[in-house]
Amino acid sequence: MAFVWVGLGGALGAMARYGVGLLAGRLFGLAFPWGTLTVNVMGSFAMGLAAIWVARNLGAAEPVRLFLMTGLLGGFTTFSAFSLDAFSLWERGQIGLAIAYVLASVVAAILGLFAGIALGRALV
Repeated sequence: MAFVWVGLGGALGAMARYGVGLLAGRLFGLAFPWGTLTVNVMGSFAMGLAAIWVARNLGAAEPVRLFLMTGLLGGFTTFSAFSLDAFSLWERGQIGLAIAYVLASVVAAILGLFAGIALGRALV
């Protein structure tokens, strides 16, 4: 059943991401990735609120957490999960590990993108 909760939330989150991206493009133009920036900031903010709300109000309500945090916000932006992971490391006092995680994630993701593009171009 967990996969169903994640899937339902993920579908709604992905549709919301698409809608915000379209709206941002119409409002601000397409010369800068305003849609991606907007969903990353909104999603991270919402993840912070959701993390506190779930912890304080729902305790072990796993279906709600899966739907809201993993599904809805994960479908809206995985950056929100990344932000929560980095914050959790920082809050536990693992400052160096938090910084290393942020740097490694950003650099590795960009390198992964370059590698994927290079491989895709080579195969086409």
